[in-house]
Amino acid sequence: MTFSICVRETYTDESGEEQTRYGVAVTTRLAGVGTLCPFAGESGAVATQSLVNVDLGRKGLEYLNDGLAVEDALEALLNADDGRAQRQLHGVGADGEFAFSGEECGAWYGDIVGENYTVAGNLLTGEDVVDAVATAYETTAADDPDDPDSDPETPLAKRLVEALAAGHERGGDKREELHVQSAALLVRSTEDREMTPYYADLRVDATETPIEDLRETYDLAAEGYEMAMERYEDEYEDDEDAG
Repeated sequence: MTFSICVRETYTDESGEEQTRYGVAVTTRLAGVGTLCPFAGESGAVATQSLVNVDLGRKGLEYLNDGLAVEDALEALLNADDGRAQRQLHGVGADGEFAFSGEECGAWYGDIVGENYTVAGNLLTGEDVVDAVATAYETTAADDPDDPDSDPETPLAKRLVEALAAGHERGGDKREELHVQSAALLVRSTEDREMTPYYADLRVDATETPIEDLRETYDLAAEGYEMAMERYEDEYEDDEDAG
């Protein structure tokens, strides 16, 4: 099943402090992909797919939180995994990227390691699916990924949806006989925010139109977040002053 993207971006917050955000987005022709494949935290983002092993995602994040480099963390988990040949595992950490596709994954399968991102997919219509995801992300990322002041105006969550859309338009998951599909995204940051944006953790668990539904869910969540911040911003500021 599945194609997905993991991303690391640096940016400067409103206080002038450098922060890092991590994002992961995934879609497949099965239900509930958000419960199985995407993992993200303050130290990285990981996607586990093909023959899914959720422990690779959970433990991968734990290892990243412990300070391991992403390639060391994920390779160590794969080396201890008897199902390695049927796994796809990729992700980004604080300082690196890693992608693995086992030789027994369903064709077409493969992965891309780019600057600050990774893309992987299996059971796809072709290589152009992952190429399209990578290209779509690159065109919306910061002009200089290493410059925290070069930060896109569009939230990462929305850009991840559009990256999935690009792969979906190229054919995506080839199993057209499976009409029940799903999609999900997660975005996490090192920034201590008053309220985590509602659009940073979204799932469409069972639908025939996963990208359209995820895009609509994002739009509604972003609207709800803006409304809540407008209504309750003063209360959040009062709480902060009291603390």
